[in-house]
Amino acid sequence: MIQFLLNNQLVTETEIDPNLTVLNYLRTRQRRTGTKEGCASGDCGACSVTLGKAVAGKMQYETVNSCLTLVSTLQGKQLITVEDLKQGSQLHPAQQAMVDCHGSQCGFCTPGFVMSLFSLQKQANGWDRHQAETALAGNLCRCTGYRPIMDAAEQLCSQPSSDKFDQTAMQVVQRLEGLAHDQMQELSGNGHRCFLPKTVEQLAHIYLEHPNAKLVAGGTDLALTLTQHYKPLPTLIALEHIDALKTCSETDETWLLGAGAALNTISAFLTERIPGVSEMLQRFASLQIRSQGTLGGNIANASPIGDASPMLLALNASLQLQQGETQRSVKLDDFFTGYRQTLLAEGEFIRAISIPKVTVSPDFVAWKVSKRLDDDISAVFAAFNIWVENGVVRNASIAFGGMAATPKRASACEHALTGQPLNATTLAQACAALADDFQPLSDFRASADYRLQVARNLLRRYYHRYNGDVTITEVSRYVS
Repeated sequence: MIQFLLNNQLVTETEIDPNLTVLNYLRTRQRRTGTKEGCASGDCGACSVTLGKAVAGKMQYETVNSCLTLVSTLQGKQLITVEDLKQGSQLHPAQQAMVDCHGSQCGFCTPGFVMSLFSLQKQANGWDRHQAETALAGNLCRCTGYRPIMDAAEQLCSQPSSDKFDQTAMQVVQRLEGLAHDQMQELSGNGHRCFLPKTVEQLAHIYLEHPNAKLVAGGTDLALTLTQHYKPLPTLIALEHIDALKTCSETDETWLLGAGAALNTISAFLTERIPGVSEMLQRFASLQIRSQGTLGGNIANASPIGDASPMLLALNASLQLQQGETQRSVKLDDFFTGYRQTLLAEGEFIRAISIPKVTVSPDFVAWKVSKRLDDDISAVFAAFNIWVENGVVRNASIAFGGMAATPKRASACEHALTGQPLNATTLAQACAALADDFQPLSDFRASADYRLQVARNLLRRYYHRYNGDVTITEVSRYVS
């Protein structure tokens, strides 16, 4: 059984298929058809809805892709759709701004844009163009271009006004807090089951009992099994409600990142600590995906084109794994054993990611090459963690994604750099060594030759950046 608020209505679901996405739940069970399906893969944002949750006695609103969000995620939250926004007989300011600024034409994408605007207004403190671009980067429109939609965002955020959600926020917080408890829940229907543990101990126990279950953290990758491949998932274990997996902390020696922490949370935690990671996480898919996707999930799926793993490899990260009551630490270097394969044992899960402070260079950078700036998958991803003292490379940790069957360190390249002066001769040798490290494949994103050339060019980019030869400025993503 799960309980949540659909706007202000308490909903209790005692028997429901845990494979059901929030999008299909809204359209088929609640007959709310304002939320649209555009791609069923989290790319277009037409299905965007807002989830509200109580955090430290206040409401926090986030936009998510309902096409990739499973119903188990709704436990203890408030689900807000475009149908809920109207204020009596009046449109909500987010809706009215789209009307005033002519931001809608065919209208198919409009509900998703409206929900992203709604969440933006709740998070914004006045008008900030970059914040608005980030909020809307996961919503695609094929009709208008984006200027009128950005005009709507500016109108909405420049003229903030209280709405019914502000006026009832404290009551909603109290109602959501009343739905919270420490007992493990179970959701079942159509022959499928989902367990909702609340503690790491409950997770460890139930995962040993059901080692073939699929762990659902953000679910933004796993849900594609349902929406793109149409393969049911008989048994699920949802990690969303385990607060201990979401904690980020530090000691004198390490930064410790909870495996269940959302990518947005990781980015905020590392903003001042490792700016290069935080900056690149802003290019990880869309805001909707980053609100739910987790660092542990991105590592565990062992994708060769995942953006998080190359950065963590270059940072010499280790994983804290747990199976039952047994814990062990494993270097990320040793974790990937093959294409989408890891050394995780049955019933074992990632509990946290540890980054040793002493190995992090102040010049750490990571770069992503993809066809689009926002909301796209890498063709090549590179991370450079290089220490240079008196012009000589003391240590080099370099990792790439998209270049092999797994995210991988460039050991030959590192060897060519270490102990050598960082000059043009050393650079040429290190670039040549990349051919010993990688024999990339060709696919629809890039050819093998292109990938190797890009990898070399990124190393050259690092060299010229370090020497102050190049200055990289970001071009606005929207025409003004």
